[in-house]
Amino acid sequence: MFRVLAFVSLAACVCASAWSKTACPQHFPAGQSPSITNPKLQPRTQEVCFQAFAILHSGISRTPLYSAEYLTRQNLEAAKTLSRRDSFHAETALPASQRAELSDYARSGYDRGHLSPNADMPSRSAQAESFSLANMVPQVHANNAGVWAAIEGATRQLASKEGELYVISGPAFLGGELQKIGNVLVPTHLWKMLYSPKQQRAGAYLITNDETSEYSALTVTDLEKMIGVSLLPGLPQKIRDAGMTLPKPSAQRGKKRKNQPEEEFPLRDFGRRILDAIHKAAQ
Repeated sequence: MFRVLAFVSLAACVCASAWSKTACPQHFPAGQSPSITNPKLQPRTQEVCFQAFAILHSGISRTPLYSAEYLTRQNLEAAKTLSRRDSFHAETALPASQRAELSDYARSGYDRGHLSPNADMPSRSAQAESFSLANMVPQVHANNAGVWAAIEGATRQLASKEGELYVISGPAFLGGELQKIGNVLVPTHLWKMLYSPKQQRAGAYLITNDETSEYSALTVTDLEKMIGVSLLPGLPQKIRDAGMTLPKPSAQRGKKRKNQPEEEFPLRDFGRRILDAIHKAAQ
């Protein structure tokens, strides 16, 4: 298995150029990884490069802050030939004092939810790496098997249609009363950002980590303000501001509302309620 571990220095300048250096540029648009803009997220972060994705891990939450993939039609065709083989494991490339363990999730009632999904992996070794807990967050089962799985499927469809797609997925920890399972923080929300080189556009899905079947569509700029991460530091600001029409999540696994349209901008009411609540809490 190919794996590279890079440490993010707290002594480094807290700016886009310092926080965008990466040991695996192939997974990111323009070869630049996301920049952490929220100082609370910066301590104890480590990058881990895998074959088919890269993560930035937080030793505070004991989850990834994001997991990034460069999806291609060829790799997704290869992934279709592989049956699923679960191999959940703690990430030994991370310090034991900062990583999640299988015991944290045991009998917690939460799924070990992939950020970069198993179904995207083009080889057995890449598939095995996707089951690292460094690529997982605690996720409500109905969410993981429902709306999140549908978003993952829609993302694969767009990547196959266009030939390539950059995808960055992650958790959000919003509010002052966060839950834990063992030593692992439970995210309040999950998000998935898509950048289409063909369209030169980007946008993001956002969901709450509960039994919802709702999701919202955001511009990258709105998502960045919410999560404290600059997701596309190598791309023009106009791409982050403009948004894109996201593919409609399919209902392969889980519930879907009837006649649900593709996501257009501006935001749907669900997304507006989330943003309004966050803006109000910040005042």
